[in-house]
Amino acid sequence: MKPSPLHFHNPNLLDCINPPPSMALSSALRVLRLSPFLQPSRLRHSLFLQPSRLRHTPSQLRLLSARASRRPASAVQAVRPSDGNGSVTAPTDGGNGSEGRVVPTELHKEATEAYMAYAMSVLLGRALPDVRDGLKPVHRRILFAMHELGLSSKKPFKKCARVVGEVLGKFHPHGDTAVYDSLVRMAQCEMDHTLCPLIQGHGNFGSIDADPPAAMRYTECRLDVVHKHEVLVDLRNFEVFYLVLGLNLQDLTEAMLLADLEQDTVDFVPNFDNSQKEPSLLPARLPTVLLNGSSGIAVGMATNIPPHNLAEVVDVLCVLIHNPEATLQELLEYMPGPDFPTGGLIMGNLGLCFGDGIWILDAYRTGRGRVIIRGKTDIELLDSKSKRTAIIIKEIPYQTNKATLVEKIAELVENKSLDGISDIRDESDRSGMRIVIELKRGSDPLIVVRE
Repeated sequence: MKPSPLHFHNPNLLDCINPPPSMALSSALRVLRLSPFLQPSRLRHSLFLQPSRLRHTPSQLRLLSARASRRPASAVQAVRPSDGNGSVTAPTDGGNGSEGRVVPTELHKEATEAYMAYAMSVLLGRALPDVRDGLKPVHRRILFAMHELGLSSKKPFKKCARVVGEVLGKFHPHGDTAVYDSLVRMAQCEMDHTLCPLIQGHGNFGSIDADPPAAMRYTECRLDVVHKHEVLVDLRNFEVFYLVLGLNLQDLTEAMLLADLEQDTVDFVPNFDNSQKEPSLLPARLPTVLLNGSSGIAVGMATNIPPHNLAEVVDVLCVLIHNPEATLQELLEYMPGPDFPTGGLIMGNLGLCFGDGIWILDAYRTGRGRVIIRGKTDIELLDSKSKRTAIIIKEIPYQTNKATLVEKIAELVENKSLDGISDIRDESDRSGMRIVIELKRGSDPLIVVRE
């Protein structure tokens, strides 16, 4: 098959018709590349042409011009009128080279509308949880992606990088670090983050000493199970609650947040590129916003909800099922206050744990309050002969770094701000937390604890 005949429309290319024999092949290639109508097979065939056959007169060649008509980009320039009222006119081009129309607008109004749109986007799409399922969008998308991947508690673990990639590519087009950090926080149990974790992690997911988790290519995850949590040991109404809502004891996350998701229980909305559907919220059967709490800072708003005990939340729900008109004081009899994964003592007005402090009632009535937490300590006798004692810290306040706490106590001892302490060491292991503070002879442990 011979190559298509060429015809020149550009006179500047006539100098390439009669090149030297050594340059015939390269010149012919340059000429052939200018035509978009040449098939690849014809181009390959033209490589085997003889140099003598490439030298023709201009009348025997026809070159179809491949120059595409490019429309020049029109610049939009803001024009400030002479009235001096702070307005700006923005001429817009209709795309056909015409003058376009001019939209007069005031600068402060445009800035206000743009900032309000940004603020609402941060409020609804990033920083604050939805009270209906207690999840932020990133947490909801992670759980839905794991549900789509079939990562139930009965299935094997899968790499966290696989889950992060699924979330980024389909639902959450942001940084992979933000997605992985959110996944890690949902998997951290007793690490001052989550009282009732929704994801079961396998690998290094950090520690209470603020050690960072391993990279997502090393860690694995799946949806969490319920039977491993000690919080479900003494549930008075949990069996009744299961009969009412039909929960499954084998899988907490699927039974609590993902059950009946395929039965039109919630609305599905398009994702960021309108290629798939994602749920606007999850069909939660338990108030997750109370179980695990939430914290976030948005534009002009912020939230900081403490976690609560699952057994107490179930008791409150059972009371509401039998008596929907129950008052706040009646509900607080079953759920006296928040419960934290790291333990500690909540100090009321009278200095009692879960006492009748007014702050508890005000916090649940108005949504604003303050929680004072103190670590839980025991006193042990180290040596009966010398009567040396030690203070053992077994629980620390919520969201407190254990390593930083030990360092601050050591600094106070070095600065002579604390007296009666001879040594301090961290003996925490897998069995639990244990910070040992050895006292000097004759030191009163109650006075040291008070200091």
